[in-house]
Amino acid sequence: MNQEILLQTEHLHKSFDKQEVLKDISFSLSKGEVVVVIGPSGCGKSTFLRCLNGLEIIDGGKIIFHGEKISTQKKKMHLIRQKIGMVFQSYDLFPHLTIMENILLSPLKAQRRQKPEVEKEATELLKRVGLLEKKDAYPRQLSGGQKQRVAIVRSLIMHPDVMLFDEVTAALDPEMVREVLQVILELAKSGMTMLIVTHEMEFARAVSDRIIFMDKGVIVEEDIPQNFFECPKTERAKQFLNMFHYEA
Repeated sequence: MNQEILLQTEHLHKSFDKQEVLKDISFSLSKGEVVVVIGPSGCGKSTFLRCLNGLEIIDGGKIIFHGEKISTQKKKMHLIRQKIGMVFQSYDLFPHLTIMENILLSPLKAQRRQKPEVEKEATELLKRVGLLEKKDAYPRQLSGGQKQRVAIVRSLIMHPDVMLFDEVTAALDPEMVREVLQVILELAKSGMTMLIVTHEMEFARAVSDRIIFMDKGVIVEEDIPQNFFECPKTERAKQFLNMFHYEA
């Protein structure tokens, strides 16, 4: 039985000034699937995610969500963005609000949900990521890894259909990386549909159903993780993976 496709692009193009950053990207993400996008810095990975979330306006092609073309629906994008959650490198928490207040803000203001119901769900989510005792703390009192876990909770409480993660561990100290990646692994096990940009190769192999390798604005190769990491088909992918091998 075919899986339901939640999000797809057809011949996506994006340029900044005269430089084409995304060149004819066609892609699909099925319900419950975890796809990891890897590639060298500057290859277009983050721009791709920002286009999917409506943070960048595309120059050509289509973005289709639940079978509906969304790339031209600028007036509805704030509603679509609630269903396509995104977590960035920077946590973007409001420093003057407590952790609980940061989490409650969007569901109460944007979705007009009832505070008792949202508070109950926020409590459960904070407990799930091991941060319930921090609910009354302020962002400055948390480590980078803790703040990133709060950012994930803040996105999850909006009940997105798809979660986009853009290099969420890039700004973290090494010892904090694992605690954030563990939360994402748990989300994958629960069936969350996710598109993840990361430079953590072991994590990419562990969490993904499919790997997409990008370079210079195009999809060079895609495959299941075992095939990609053990026998990449293209010379460019082989060169990229060799960068992660060290010899004494």
